[in-house]
Amino acid sequence: MIKVITYGTFDLLHIGHIKLLERAKQLGDFLIVGVTADGYDQLRGKINVQQSLIERIEAVKATGLADQIIVEEYEGQKIDDIKKYGVDIFAIGSDWKGKFDYISDYCRVIYLERTRGISSSEIRSKNRNVNLGIKGDLADFLSRFQRESKYVNGVEINSICTDNIIAMSEEVKSLPFVTDDYSEFLKNLDAVYIHGSISSHYELTKKALESGKNVLCESPVCETKEQCAELFKIADENNLVLMDAIRSAYSTAYERLILMVKTGAIGRVLSVDVTCTNMNSFIENKRYNSFKNWGPNAMLPIFQLLGTDYDDFKIYSRFDKNGDDVFTRVNFGYKSSTASVKVAEGAKSEGELIITGDKGYIYVPAPWWKTDYFEVRYENQNENKRFFYQLDGEGIRYELVAFIRAIENKKIIGNIDKEVSLAICDMMDNFNSGKNLVKI
Repeated sequence: MIKVITYGTFDLLHIGHIKLLERAKQLGDFLIVGVTADGYDQLRGKINVQQSLIERIEAVKATGLADQIIVEEYEGQKIDDIKKYGVDIFAIGSDWKGKFDYISDYCRVIYLERTRGISSSEIRSKNRNVNLGIKGDLADFLSRFQRESKYVNGVEINSICTDNIIAMSEEVKSLPFVTDDYSEFLKNLDAVYIHGSISSHYELTKKALESGKNVLCESPVCETKEQCAELFKIADENNLVLMDAIRSAYSTAYERLILMVKTGAIGRVLSVDVTCTNMNSFIENKRYNSFKNWGPNAMLPIFQLLGTDYDDFKIYSRFDKNGDDVFTRVNFGYKSSTASVKVAEGAKSEGELIITGDKGYIYVPAPWWKTDYFEVRYENQNENKRFFYQLDGEGIRYELVAFIRAIENKKIIGNIDKEVSLAICDMMDNFNSGKNLVKI
């Protein structure tokens, strides 16, 4: 039996892909198709892939040409696969000619002619860009957001609405439409990114949704569970996307970490302990509420791993003379597990994430919310494993890709379930109302 192997992203599967697979199939008796994982694509700079790994695998499977489908996840895997599966022929598109000559030491290498005039990149470029506007007042962050958008195919930022125009960078000021009038701002947009004060999120998001605009809103989406549910209902009724923006959720390392825990790598989860601190805002004499600023990030892994149906909670906070909490700790009790959140804008601690299981634990070093690395640790240290995944742009570009993909598919393919967004808003309400809160 002659075994043939080929690799590709296979994004937006088209006739060119199919013809290449047909040519590869004709070279032997058994065709193995390697589909590149999302993380590996991102590592190679392919941020504009529009379909998830599962979608791309299903598309290849539907052709009926692959006898076996595998996932390509790391540099050097091709040689490992060739040895593992006893491959006789490595086939790849002619646009890679010469790139894989080194594989000829392990099997025969054949470069296949590609179908001219068609590619996934061309298909993506023909799709109309989503016209996304930015609403917010923090100049530095909005500048970073605008720059990061340039790495994402399918989105175009031409408008900003801010009450702080003077403080904006020249790059942001040079956008075609700059205004402080939110109603005018919404008129020519497909979608809006909201990065305002938390107290304004509800009104801004509601107005955008009622104007027929998709919304990516910094977390929390609003300050109560009821308001959040109302906004999601409006979005659903109008076939719009409302997405909770927590950049940590979209980093490859974080995605793999969550998946690893859910598949039992450390056994049953007994505890999730999260710390997020930052002294910069107080050093610069800016006022921030620690729990509102860090709470959504800190609660994300807890609700994603343990669920949102906790039995009880207790909040411990220290407030300054302005009424801002400089430190807050929240303890959650579940039927068979526990969790803790420690956040601060006026205190300092190690910003780590520790997930404890009955077989081992996962350690994510500070700052865990920007992680590109984590460790799985066991009693027997020889079994410990380290995982590295490149993170570019703090997760902003990956978050944008998920948002644009959701708009195109008219459904959220994001990494934050509606139930998690609702639970985050509910805890914001509990904090604001002082429920189960002890001042220290």
